[in-house]
Amino acid sequence: MKAILNRRSIRRFTTQPVPEQLLIELLEAAMCAPSAGNEQPWQFVVIDQRGTLDEIPKFHPYAAMVYVAPVAILVCGDLDRDLHRGYWVQDCAAATENILIAVQDKGLGAVWVGIYPREDRVQAMRALLNIPERIVPFALIPLGYPAEEKPPANRFDAGRIHYNGW
Repeated sequence: MKAILNRRSIRRFTTQPVPEQLLIELLEAAMCAPSAGNEQPWQFVVIDQRGTLDEIPKFHPYAAMVYVAPVAILVCGDLDRDLHRGYWVQDCAAATENILIAVQDKGLGAVWVGIYPREDRVQAMRALLNIPERIVPFALIPLGYPAEEKPPANRFDAGRIHYNGW
């Protein structure tokens, strides 16, 4: 609960590299996400080459933090594994959120940068990373050691809870 309640979007990072073992742990958390029919229709691209990272804000207007992030994880949907048609979006969202919670737990910072369903962003990411057509870039997660602190946000709103109907 602590990691969930304290998680905030971090957009400023130190230059300290993220150890590969931590990245593996984040990806392990992602792959623990629930998925429709347990099909696990996800693929992941770890991006740590500065030249590649620096290309992303050229086509994504809300990705400027990538210029300072030491690494990013691209969560993708694998349409060949989408046997329950269309649920890959929910499955990849669950995997993305698991990464964000794990990032918080590990003392890192991250932010969810949307790619899908914006076709221009999907195609630009495909072109940049040579991603096949059956794979859909879903969300980019720039991450690293935080260079900013944000207090927990209390977003609980009892007025949005309804029991047994509206």
